[in-house]
Amino acid sequence: MNRFSRNSLALAAAASALAFAQPALADGDVTCGAGPQENWEPERAVSRKAWQRGWEVLEVLVQGDCYEVYARNEQGQAIEAFFHPETLELLVMFRRGREIFRKDGFTG
Repeated sequence: MNRFSRNSLALAAAASALAFAQPALADGDVTCGAGPQENWEPERAVSRKAWQRGWEVLEVLVQGDCYEVYARNEQGQAIEAFFHPETLELLVMFRRGREIFRKDGFTG
């Protein structure tokens, strides 16, 4: 194998590793302990709750048994927050994959 082929192979391997590398997900293990979905508040209610905090809501998703909100805070920072779908309490919040808030006593 000539030098060009070895360099091309090494470059292809590095590019492949980068392409498949994924950051650790902050929400991997968040559980809210919510009951059946028919008892949940509607998504628009959690969106309104986040908006009342001064956030620009980008997306609201159901993640397991939680509402997951992607938003920008008042400083324009991207955040990921989890709300209990029945009480709409903010349970845990992440920024750049790091936990920045956890409700007292919340272990989910």
